[in-house]
Amino acid sequence: MAEMIINDIPIYPGDSKLIRLNVSRLPSGTQIDIPIHVFRSQEPGPVLLLMAGMHGDEVNGIELIRRMIRRNLLHPLKGTVLAIPILNIYGFLNFSREVPDGKDVNRSFPGNAKGSLASRVAARFTKEVLPLIDYGIDFHTGGASKSNFPQIRCRLEDGESDALAKAFGAPFVLNSNYRPGSLRKEASNLGKTIIVYETGESLRFDEQGIILAMEGTQRVMHHLGMADKSVPASQPPVVCHHTTWIRAPRAGLFRSFVKNGQEVSRGQQIGAVSDPYGGATHPITTPVAGYVVGLNHMPVVNQGDAILHIGY
Repeated sequence: MAEMIINDIPIYPGDSKLIRLNVSRLPSGTQIDIPIHVFRSQEPGPVLLLMAGMHGDEVNGIELIRRMIRRNLLHPLKGTVLAIPILNIYGFLNFSREVPDGKDVNRSFPGNAKGSLASRVAARFTKEVLPLIDYGIDFHTGGASKSNFPQIRCRLEDGESDALAKAFGAPFVLNSNYRPGSLRKEASNLGKTIIVYETGESLRFDEQGIILAMEGTQRVMHHLGMADKSVPASQPPVVCHHTTWIRAPRAGLFRSFVKNGQEVSRGQQIGAVSDPYGGATHPITTPVAGYVVGLNHMPVVNQGDAILHIGY
């Protein structure tokens, strides 16, 4: 592809440009733009998307892309890197997962230019960016108070996704089917391969997870021939074909007896829920053997709250 066009702006081989993709404006009249960093090599090659901030309160991906831009780590030997630190500017400004209409951008693809605000953001991205890419890494974190251990989520039956996941080298790889309206599903419909990296929790930096992601991104670039070197993964990832959430059997004060990333055995007590007024304490055990890939740090739980995510 000799010429790449985003927002009617041409980007030629060898160019490095910052494109501001206009989405809408605030009620105050302030324009809302999505900054897109484009790094093109003189040599033809794959187009890799690095994107964060789909949910505005998930800051780990935003920080790791920012660091890679500042450290000049995204200039490829061949092909093109599209780096989008923040897709959901609305959520970022409001410390929120959603856009102001309450909808989730990652359940709004391919979007509608005349639809809801979330749908319009998705439609703009689908029209301007998605057709240009070959591969992508979408960076996320756990929700409020729920911390994810560093992990890649992809469809293991998809050979290209599996290869990218193994190249990334996160501690865990989770088999994850497509969800309706998600970026991954829409990308798959267009023949594109996107994997998801998760680490930490919303509105909190997870330094270990950020460093792992930077190294993993460089390994993916090396795998695609876009970088001449990378830091080898410390060990092969643990592949989990299934996951299950353990939920609070009753309301009360939750204490975890295990740590994120820890291996657990079937029937092991992983925590307890206690009556806050000094009444009974109820043990919680895991029905499967596996690994803790997500942990709820909220001490006050209601019956049915997700408290522990097990991969196996």
